[in-house]
Amino acid sequence: MTDQAVAAAVGRRFFGRQRELKALRADIERTGLDTLTGRKAPRARVLLVAGKPGSGRTALAEELAGGLADRYPDGVFRARLTEPGGDPVPTARVAQELLAALGVAEPPGAGEDELTELVRHALAERRAVLILDDAVDAEQADPLIPDNPDSLVVGVSRGPLTGIPDVRPCTLGGLDPKSAIELLTAFTGSVRITVDPQAAETLVETCGGMPGAVVLAGGWLAARPKASVADLAKQLRGLSGDPLTRTFLLAHEALPATAARILRFLSLAPLGRADAHTASALAGCSVSAAAATLADFAALGLVSGGDDGQYEVPAHLVPLLRAQLEERDRPAEVQLARARMLERTVRLLQSCRAVTEPEGSAGRRKLAGLPRALRFPTRTAGADWLRSRQPALLASARLAVADGELDTLARRLIASLVRALAAHRGAEAAAPELYGLHQLVLDVAERRGLHRERAAALLNLADLDARTGRTQDALLRYRLALDAGRAANDPYAIGRAMESVGGSYQELGDWQRAGDWYGRALAQRLARDERADQARLYGRLGAVQTYAGRYGEALRNWRAAAAGYRRLDDLPGYARALSEAARVQEYAGRPEESLRTCEEAVEWARRARDTRLQAALQLRLADTLDRLGDPAAARLHRAAAERLLETEAAAYEIRSGFEKD
Repeated sequence: MTDQAVAAAVGRRFFGRQRELKALRADIERTGLDTLTGRKAPRARVLLVAGKPGSGRTALAEELAGGLADRYPDGVFRARLTEPGGDPVPTARVAQELLAALGVAEPPGAGEDELTELVRHALAERRAVLILDDAVDAEQADPLIPDNPDSLVVGVSRGPLTGIPDVRPCTLGGLDPKSAIELLTAFTGSVRITVDPQAAETLVETCGGMPGAVVLAGGWLAARPKASVADLAKQLRGLSGDPLTRTFLLAHEALPATAARILRFLSLAPLGRADAHTASALAGCSVSAAAATLADFAALGLVSGGDDGQYEVPAHLVPLLRAQLEERDRPAEVQLARARMLERTVRLLQSCRAVTEPEGSAGRRKLAGLPRALRFPTRTAGADWLRSRQPALLASARLAVADGELDTLARRLIASLVRALAAHRGAEAAAPELYGLHQLVLDVAERRGLHRERAAALLNLADLDARTGRTQDALLRYRLALDAGRAANDPYAIGRAMESVGGSYQELGDWQRAGDWYGRALAQRLARDERADQARLYGRLGAVQTYAGRYGEALRNWRAAAAGYRRLDDLPGYARALSEAARVQEYAGRPEESLRTCEEAVEWARRARDTRLQAALQLRLADTLDRLGDPAAARLHRAAAERLLETEAAAYEIRSGFEKD
């Protein structure tokens, strides 16, 4: 068996902890305080696995959950509540990750309370297990506990979660000697253990029975077939610190200098996850060399995973690696490594987006010029990469902005990520992620005094607020975007913001203010001779004046809109503007004029070959004729509309058939 195969086999096996597993399973059945008082438990039962990092607490939680599949058939859902470096993960972000796993759409820009409520609601009817890994305190975990006694929550933390009632922690120490030796044997093979069982017992005792330390010791021995177990135990006793620190320092010192440097730099990887590209960029080496080094690290127990090309640095090693990074590597080298990683990520995202473009496009030509290692062969390959790397990519954007010294790269990374997500998933489906990315752009723009970028970020955020019904929030952001646009002297941002302020007031039913802001936006477009925008704004003015009952003004603006579309040779736009003018004439009590205008609109829709618009206008004509007392003519127009729609449906089926062929 190869070293990599050994590492993979060890990763799949679970060693010891049978007493703890039995106690946790029994705790599920334990009578709770609510039952003792005669009340039905209102929430999920919470179990707690407490222990130091490296004690195998997460592995125990996973083993417990895996053995309960029959009892909780709706699955196991996981969330990590602490970053690999030790910072708490905001509860809102934890909730977002859980909602994605649960297949529940989240409203873009939703707050923490709304997101956690969605999580609890999604779990309310499920018999599921929720693992909350590395919880900092009860306040972080409590909002995620479902109000469903048929579900189970397994918390993992350093100590008790004081504040969550009726929870008894299962506190982990080291593995029992027999289980620790079994774990060691999985790396070394049985011969080296049986020839000196006393040394093996001494070694696992020196490791404190901590699985994290035993794994590193096993990896060290696996890489040195001629070294004795007693030798390793002696070396560890000569080092200072806790068992995990000692075994880590020994493993780190035993690496070649280049490999040790790569390992230290992996602590910079977002979420502690790295593939060959990330490791290559961080270390400044080739992708193939990075891939081989990562596989070697997996064999040594220094990283886990690798099945999909992604490896993860165990969270308990990240602080140790960062301490070594700070001690051994110059700050300039560390910052350069970060910059290389961001630059590589930008290029991969650009490649990921380019693969969605048509053959022969500029994007495809640029893609063909990239090194083979950076190219995606198919759209599906790009989409799979984006989906599997999305959590790390989003974390990379957050870390780049938080760094504060790499803002240019951070802005490029965010822009590339926004385009890739929109290209592969569509702006609507990716809206929750895009909201967070636009907020990051806003953070950088405000920090750097970049008024143009600030205006763009505010407009994007306001648009998402408006789409999710937060009209007042959108209105505030549109006004701030207007100020930023004026500070940047950006005519596009100014005009767009003024029009959007008008749209917000229209949504709120304030026709007077809506018309006023549309008028301001129109004046700017007239001054700049932007004719397409002029025509659209005349239409928006006509719409709010129609709602306000000012039919004379509305009719004048719809006619101005129609004239604008006619000058632009936009026949569908011209037909729609005429149809709206006809509607206003009917509201104003002028049905004969409305009929003539509507007939003209039908003719222009026919010339534009817009079948759906033509059918809609035929139906409007029919309604007008009914009101004028001519039901026979109305029936003719309805029949004409039906024929048009049938023709459109048949044409669509033919087109679809050709596309499938």
